[in-house]
Amino acid sequence: MYRLKPEIFNLDYTLDCGQVFRWEKSGDWWTGVVGDHVIRLSQEEDSGDLLIDSQLPPEFFSYYFRLDDNLPSIYESINKDLLINRAINKYSGLRLIRQNPWECLISYMLATASSIPTIQKRIYLLSRFFGQELEEGYFSFPDPGTLAEADLSLLDKCKLGFRTERIKEAAREVASDELDLNVLYRLEYRYARERLMRLRGIGEKVADCVLLFAFEKMEAFPVDTHVRQIIQHYHIDDSYFETCTNMSCMGEWGRKYFGYYCGYAQQYLFYQKRLEGFVSLY
Repeated sequence: MYRLKPEIFNLDYTLDCGQVFRWEKSGDWWTGVVGDHVIRLSQEEDSGDLLIDSQLPPEFFSYYFRLDDNLPSIYESINKDLLINRAINKYSGLRLIRQNPWECLISYMLATASSIPTIQKRIYLLSRFFGQELEEGYFSFPDPGTLAEADLSLLDKCKLGFRTERIKEAAREVASDELDLNVLYRLEYRYARERLMRLRGIGEKVADCVLLFAFEKMEAFPVDTHVRQIIQHYHIDDSYFETCTNMSCMGEWGRKYFGYYCGYAQQYLFYQKRLEGFVSLY
């Protein structure tokens, strides 16, 4: 076990905000699976030090938690109104996570029209049946080849519903290199999104989540029910929405309104809305 002294970082907000699904908290400690490692983390309230029970080096956690992001600069760039200002101040230290592209892709394909506990259960079952056991009760995420060849009857036990065949199709494309995930890093945001949306079961919201959380596309602005409700409640008087009312247009609005780091703004607004509903600004 060792310590890391991050600046402007809140472990609870970062792991609880709904961007990642394989962490759970018990007491003061978070336990999660990242790659082939079971990791346990806690943060001291007074010092802000991160206590790390893992064989992974400090550099991994700096990368994973995007500790290289200049949060004061990002806050300044996205702080456009009272609503986001409130979210920034209340949930300061929430950082986006650099997720594994393959796991992130499948996780968000499993997330459509589902609650966070349901998503977590599906990922757990998929890992239990098709991954490798790392510790008692903790399993690695299955690789593309394994899911591409998975028996449908066994996949059905993971309670994926209509997503089952779509997951197999995505796995086959990645396993065969028809979809080269590494290429998406190099593509401009709009081209990377177009490529992801060629997969059956991936719309704009899922594509934006995957690009934001796994492919460094900070300009992705996922619009789900919470974000749509935020825009309709607080920004519907914006002249932009006289001719733009669908979620696709709302994503374009988010990129223009908040700028390059709109993905950070989205996550703060999403988390605030999920925890508090519609907040008073006066």
